[in-house]
Amino acid sequence: MIGEIIAIGDELTSGRITNTTSGHAARQLFLLGHRIRAMHTIGDDAELIGATLKAAIARCDFVLVTGGLGATTDDLTNEAVIAALNLKSAIHPCVQANIESRMAKTEGKAAVSLAKLAHLPEGAEVLDDDCRMAGYLLRFQGKPIYFLPGVPPQMEILLRDKVLPGLQRFDGGRAVPVCQRVYRTCGLYEIEINQRLHTLERNGVQIGYYPVGAEVHVSLTGHHLEGGMDDPLFRQADALIREALGEHIYGIDEETLASVTGRLLQERDLLLATAESCTGGLIGATLTEVPGSSRWFKGGVIVYANALKENLLDIAPDLLGRHGAVSAETARAMASGALQRLGCDIAVAVTGIAGPEGGTPDKPVGTVYLGLAYGNTVIDRLCRFHGSRRQIQEKTAQTAMDMVRRALLASEQSERRMR
Repeated sequence: MIGEIIAIGDELTSGRITNTTSGHAARQLFLLGHRIRAMHTIGDDAELIGATLKAAIARCDFVLVTGGLGATTDDLTNEAVIAALNLKSAIHPCVQANIESRMAKTEGKAAVSLAKLAHLPEGAEVLDDDCRMAGYLLRFQGKPIYFLPGVPPQMEILLRDKVLPGLQRFDGGRAVPVCQRVYRTCGLYEIEINQRLHTLERNGVQIGYYPVGAEVHVSLTGHHLEGGMDDPLFRQADALIREALGEHIYGIDEETLASVTGRLLQERDLLLATAESCTGGLIGATLTEVPGSSRWFKGGVIVYANALKENLLDIAPDLLGRHGAVSAETARAMASGALQRLGCDIAVAVTGIAGPEGGTPDKPVGTVYLGLAYGNTVIDRLCRFHGSRRQIQEKTAQTAMDMVRRALLASEQSERRMR
């Protein structure tokens, strides 16, 4: 089926909140074999909501609308739908009962605003069995029009439990699910990956490239393959991608650099520590987003001032004087100091110029040195990143975690050769 998505809210069109719901919905619909021909983001304007909806209905097999279903005065979706499609308003009994229950608990303080929630377009089929979450299905001209809340967690629940199964019933099961695998890579530019993989494009499979900070995510998508991911064509393409990209692939689908790095550390019973300057603790924060990270992440230090580098990491003042805080020598010394002072098995350190000020002709903004200490080995790496301050920090954090990952893999390979 071909559909369109309409996201509603002034908070979206003003840029205060990023519209993530449309992308999530489009991905889930795509994997089930449906095609989204357009996604619209519009403000809280009843006339515009109605016009956009009518045009989408005329073009598509189904429409998914998110946002504007709340009880405040700027929630205009229901009123816009009723006017645009020339429908009547009706009080939904289940929603009304839920409102009355909530009003009893609040002693009627929210009576006026909550009452609005029960006034839905006539014929609306509420999606939530308990009528607690906003959202309904409207059948118009034989087409399913789904209205979901704009709050991402609620939208995702109703999409998964109600919309996706519902569309399959409308479609009669004719949509052929798409099989897709995402290879998360670090260490290669998008163009380098494309040069390695461009010959793999063939009927039935499609390859896409998506830069994400210092990473590039490569998608392998199979269309109309009878065996899905077990289809010989998909399996052959999968094997060729893995061979072409090798250890640049750090994870598959939803795996993150932090979770993969953590798993490698835990498998080897090793503890990691960090010494951060230009990232201000971002590496540690990213690592500790992984549940159970205390098993393999010992901790870290944030050392912007040279005095802290000297006191906390035992870096010699003359080293900083000769080479500067942003240098390969300092990055190596920070990693070695963290290894010794924090009592870990492997340490990674970063020092650089995140900008927007502080750059020089020799060391422009985006210059970052990374150091890694592991056993008796200390290495460093120079990177030149581009982007905003935050983007440079995020790329640095990603590269630091990848540096740890590669060191662990290299050590494992070395041990195998010695056996």
